[in-house]
This record gives sequence, C-alpha cells and structure tokens, in this order.
Amino acid sequence: MAFPKPMRAVALASVFLFIYLMFQIFHKPPPLKEPRVVYPDMKTDPNLEETHEPAPASQLWRADDYAADNPNSPRINATILSLVRNEEVDGMIQSMKDLERTWNHKFNYPWTFFNDVPFTEEFKHRTRAETKAKCNYELIPKEHWAVPRWINDDLFQESAKILEEHDIQYGNMVSYHQMCRWNSGLFYHHPALKDVRYYWRVEPKVHFFCDVDYDVFHYMQDHNKTYGFTINLYDAPQSMPTLWPETLKFIEAHPEHVKDETVSARAWLEDKERRPEHNEKAHGYSTCHFWSNFEIADMEFWRSRAYEDFFNHLDRAGGFFYERWGDAPVHSIALGLFEDASRIHWFRDIGYQHIPYFNCPNSPKCKGCRKGLFTDGEDFLYKEDCRPNWFKFVGMG
Repeated sequence: MAFPKPMRAVALASVFLFIYLMFQIFHKPPPLKEPRVVYPDMKTDPNLEETHEPAPASQLWRADDYAADNPNSPRINATILSLVRNEEVDGMIQSMKDLERTWNHKFNYPWTFFNDVPFTEEFKHRTRAETKAKCNYELIPKEHWAVPRWINDDLFQESAKILEEHDIQYGNMVSYHQMCRWNSGLFYHHPALKDVRYYWRVEPKVHFFCDVDYDVFHYMQDHNKTYGFTINLYDAPQSMPTLWPETLKFIEAHPEHVKDETVSARAWLEDKERRPEHNEKAHGYSTCHFWSNFEIADMEFWRSRAYEDFFNHLDRAGGFFYERWGDAPVHSIALGLFEDASRIHWFRDIGYQHIPYFNCPNSPKCKGCRKGLFTDGEDFLYKEDCRPNWFKFVGMG
C-alpha cells in the first residue's frame, strides 16, 4: 500500500535531516590557518612571543583619580580623535564600545569628532551614551576642506581615469582626496585642537582586543615619543608615483630638516630588497608606511617647521588630487626623514584590527584575537606586511 504524499514528504525530510545531523557530528572542519611570516629572515612573528606592557612598568600611569568629573585628574592635554560622517554612526559606536571597554573607561579622555557638515542630534546622542568622558563635535572650516584653488579640475578628472585604470581605490572620489589632504596637514590647525598636544586616532568599524591598563598619552610624554603605530604596510606605488621625487626635491632644498641616517628610519623608506617592484614604480620609495587609521601622536611634530614646510611643498605639487597621496605615506615619510627613529613606538601590546589586517599580541589581556595573526584574508595579503623591514632597520622599540 502506498503512503500518502504528505507522509512521503515528511519521511524524506526526516532522512535528509538525519544525514545532515550525522555530517555535522562527524565532519571535522579544516584547521585554522596558522599565522605565518612571508620573509625567511623574520623567523617568527614577534606577536607570537609573550607580550608585556612597556617597561619599566613601575613608571606607567595607572587608572587612579581619572574619574571623568575630576578636574585635578592626571590627564594631560590629549584627546581621542575621529573624522567621521553622520551616516557612519553605527561603525563609530562599534569602535567606541571596544576602546571604552579596553581602555578609556579607566582614563576618560575626551572624544573629539570632526565632520565637514554639522553632526546630527542622533549622532551626538548615541555617541555620548557610550562614554562618561566629554564629547566634542567639531565642524571642519570650509577653507580646510575645499579643493585648493591651484588644482585644475580637468587635470583632476584625467588623473582620476588613470588611477582607475590602475585599480586604485577611491581615485575618482573628490571627498577621499580632501580627506587625505586634511588628515595629512590640516587637522592639527583646527581651533578645537589649539591647546591639545597628543591624540589617538580612531576610525569607524575598527576593533580593539586587549585591556590596556596604563595611560598611553602619559607614556608618550614621559618617554619622549613622537608617534605610535600598530600596523606597518606597503602601499600601492601606482597611487603615488611622484611622491618620493617631490620629497627628494624638498630635502635638497631644505637639508636642515633632515635627520642623520644613523638616527633616522630613512633606510626603511628606501629599501629595495623586498618588493623591488614597489621601489621601482614609486621611483625610490619602498612604499612602507604606518597604517594611520591607528596612530597615537604628538601634534608638535606636525606643527614643526620641518613638517609644515614639507606639507606645504607637497600641497602645492598637487599630488593629493592628481595622484592619491594618502596621509599614511606622507606622515611616514616625514617621520622617517625628520625624526629620530627611537621616538617612534610600536604599540605591540594594543590588539587592533582594521579590515583586513590585525595586530594580535600574545597576552592574557587579549580576547578575540588569535596571537600572531596578521590577516584573516587571502594568503597574498601577507606580502603587504612591512614590519620585517621596520624590525630590520629600526628594531622593536
């Protein structure tokens, strides 16, 4: 006797469900890819070694008397800084939650948000709800954001087509070029930062993984550090073919600004052994740079005569618009030429992610970040890691 069609359908579904459950129980998922290093002379990733706070730990400032409403707290003139749009509020909340949880709920440094249009009440309400610290909402002056008068729009449009042909992201977006220029040489002139010296740059949709139990700004001040980074990468040479030639023109005209090579990181900037094609296409620049979506820095360096002269030279050359000069290579080149390398600090103890790259320390203070992981993307991304060059020419300080 044949079973009715509904019963046959139920029986068939039960068989498929049984097979699926057996597969889930007995199937062994492929193992996670182990973090690896692409360069043979860096035999192990330093992030696989146990990571501690910067030494000497006894001199680090702990979270005592840092209450948000304490006017006599040990906080110094520093801020957390973010350039963000109203429509990025969800991503900004994600970043705030992570940094507040791992660090700022202990120290209550103010957040300063910048936008080229006024912030909405929704943005203000939601961001204030994530912190006990003060929140500042600042409008970028039009003269800081506008395309400079010396930029030719027809030339910009032609240049954008060339960038697109070379698969350079955002090359045809005027706002992206404006952002790179502002982050390179104008943000620290904003009136809201007039009396602020140090900043920690935070972008939407980033992650922080490790508890940080000391005041990083006091660390920078007490140890005479100018700049702190977590991730060190190669850039696309097609995005900046004339950046290094313009830099060479500048240092030829202003040798007084250039540090001696025995104390600078110039060798890191000019290396041509790794990624020689990058050095060739960028006309002498390795394209190594600090990934500036994370940076903890002393704005006195940007305000220095050396950096101001350098930025103004680059700005007049037009490469922020005719090419895609980013703030990351511009900051990095300036630091590598005009600053002692010993004043640049790798914050190896701060777990961080900006898709698709990580800084993942081996520390019991870290959660959600596999030690030594550089990327969870495709294998080809490993070659973008420029830390081996930094360790080779400068060290891990």
